[in-house]
Amino acid sequence: MQGFVELFIAAVLISTTIEWYLDWRQQRHVQAARAAVPARFAGVVDLPAHQKAADYTIAKLRLGRIARLWSVALLLLWTLGGGLDWLDSWVRAQGLSPLATGVTVMLGFFVASHVLEIPLEIWSTFGVESRFGFNRMTPRLYFSDQLKQLVLMLALGAPLAWVMLWLMQSAGAYWWWYAWLVWTAFSLFMVWAFPTWIAPLFNRFEPLPDGELKSRIEALLARCGFTASGLFVMDGSRRSAHGNAYFTGFGKAKRIVFFDTLLKSLDVDETEAVLAHELGHFRHGHVKKRLLLMSGLSLLAFAVLGQLAEAPWFYHALGVSRPSDYMALLLFMLTMPVFFFWLGPLSSAFSRRHEFEADAYAVAHADGEKLISALVKMYEENAAPLSPDPWYSAWHDSHPPAMIRIAHLERCMNGGEARHG
Repeated sequence: MQGFVELFIAAVLISTTIEWYLDWRQQRHVQAARAAVPARFAGVVDLPAHQKAADYTIAKLRLGRIARLWSVALLLLWTLGGGLDWLDSWVRAQGLSPLATGVTVMLGFFVASHVLEIPLEIWSTFGVESRFGFNRMTPRLYFSDQLKQLVLMLALGAPLAWVMLWLMQSAGAYWWWYAWLVWTAFSLFMVWAFPTWIAPLFNRFEPLPDGELKSRIEALLARCGFTASGLFVMDGSRRSAHGNAYFTGFGKAKRIVFFDTLLKSLDVDETEAVLAHELGHFRHGHVKKRLLLMSGLSLLAFAVLGQLAEAPWFYHALGVSRPSDYMALLLFMLTMPVFFFWLGPLSSAFSRRHEFEADAYAVAHADGEKLISALVKMYEENAAPLSPDPWYSAWHDSHPPAMIRIAHLERCMNGGEARHG
């Protein structure tokens, strides 16, 4: 395909320029609003907390711009700069079998990419997060986590890479269909295995102790017809001061997890309201819908890969001298996000719609005022901006901005929007 290199470079430049422009808008908007708390939150959020959120947001934006440039530089070095071709040549020289060569090249790339991202992660964790009082990680714990992540990458990635490459070599012209089935099965396995086998490698999970909170939560679950394998408190404070709550797993492996930092900041009514919101996601099938959407998009991606893998120009245009199945996989994973970056705002819009639905469900099954007060506390304690730039938020934010979300909750409480039961 003539002009693919130029098309690739243009896509990199366009996506990077758009991201930089949105960052600039966000920084300008947050900086302009720094001097005063938005009227809707006056008397609820104090000025120092509001200014901390603005400064924290700006610091993350600045680091994000550097991280984006670093990612672009690595992308160009791996492709047009010949990095993948050099790695391929070095592994081929070791005399391994074709399948072993492919698995080794793929794992080598992922390990190298992970290591090359560590300096920026250190800057974020021990620089920005520490400066604003959020980091609780010690260097020892940080590098212990990194080592565990690398071990998991090798333990899970090697078999998956082997199966994918074997299918590409042995399953005929429609190998991509079988590869998609394997990928889907692997994704579902990870959703199932994460709460029971993977998450406990990094955090301690203890059953929610008996008391008023547990009784209220169990009553809420009964009202909503929801069953879970357990209620757990995670030692989130071991790594960060940020608070959160989430569901994980599916089927009988579903777990409800509260960060210990969240439980310390919210009262019983507020925690119940937050949980009702999370239950709304399951009541409306948001997890299933997202899994189905991702499955459909991945099928399309594998179908496209099936065509590109047979096109010599795809390899040569991106700096690879010897076409191979594993290089097709790596080049596709590296370059396709550049061409489909515009899907980001569509995904964000999809997610924000789900948040509105879950909020409406929470109002129907818990105290809406308590959900609002819990959200305000979470915005304040996580130093999230109360009034982000509309364009930036529409492109990036999976949750609605504070003022829009709270206005929606108030409409639900006033009967202005149908409640979902």
